[in-house]
Amino acid sequence: MFAVYAESIDPDDPLKGLALGERPDPVAPDGWTTVSVKAASLNHHDLWSLRGQGLKQEALPMILGCDAAGVDEDGNDVVVHAVISSPDWAGDETLDPKRSLLSERHQGTFADRVVVPRRNVVPKPAGLSFEQAACLPTAWLTAYRMLFGRGELKAGDSVLVQGAGGGVATALITLARAGGLRVYATSRDEAKRARALEIGAHEVFESGERLPVKVDAVMETVGRATWQHSVRSLRPGGTLVTSGTTSGPKLDDAMLTHIFFLQLRIVGSTMGTRSELAALVQLLDATGTAPLIDRVLPMEKAREGFEAMAAGDLFGKIVLTR
Repeated sequence: MFAVYAESIDPDDPLKGLALGERPDPVAPDGWTTVSVKAASLNHHDLWSLRGQGLKQEALPMILGCDAAGVDEDGNDVVVHAVISSPDWAGDETLDPKRSLLSERHQGTFADRVVVPRRNVVPKPAGLSFEQAACLPTAWLTAYRMLFGRGELKAGDSVLVQGAGGGVATALITLARAGGLRVYATSRDEAKRARALEIGAHEVFESGERLPVKVDAVMETVGRATWQHSVRSLRPGGTLVTSGTTSGPKLDDAMLTHIFFLQLRIVGSTMGTRSELAALVQLLDATGTAPLIDRVLPMEKAREGFEAMAAGDLFGKIVLTR
């Protein structure tokens, strides 16, 4: 079958190890199902894998991709949940210390077919296209959990989304607006600030610019470059939810004095559960809200999508189709 895979790892030049070509058909073990992939979306996780983060040399060659929507072996339209927990794990899959994501220990979704545990498929409603549904399992699920799970936000609250443009950030803006929140967003790029307004932000600001109000929560995926601004933007008792460090994890100043004096909450968030994915799918189907797609490419042009993601030349998700 055709697949997009990592054949080598290079921390400095990740695209060097990206390969496109034929790979063996997957075989589903007991309790697993085979999904014929109709659409899959790119995530920064795919670039990190090519750099060797989360993907070990001995696992190569590894088919990349966490997210997919397609048709299972029973003919059902499904969305694939990317978190693979231990067979005997019960409860929140993200808390399983032995969990992994597709494309780390198990072959990923950038292929004609992928095998996953039967419990890892969620019905796809007719109101969502395969391309839209393929955006949900990582970036949109991460955003949903950040806002309404770990962030505990409700209609009427205010939220700042740092770094508008990427898949998680655009999902945060869209979902926050759909959930009745007051949404502020930042970006260094004027065009991306304009797009953030179009998809639901109430006000936008340059990165680091002081907000006119203190917010209830900040959604932080950037890390070092925005951390201090995030802390300063919170009201007393506010919450900072962090799920990424795209600008690096090492802080010049963690602002601990602000954190304890203003009684701020710093909350980590990673991916989401199968039940949260099902709830997210239902929310989008009920509200008509749709993921923002930057571009759709045939899987044979995956390298073009990887290059755009590596350069930051996108607003929303890049989707690969079969």
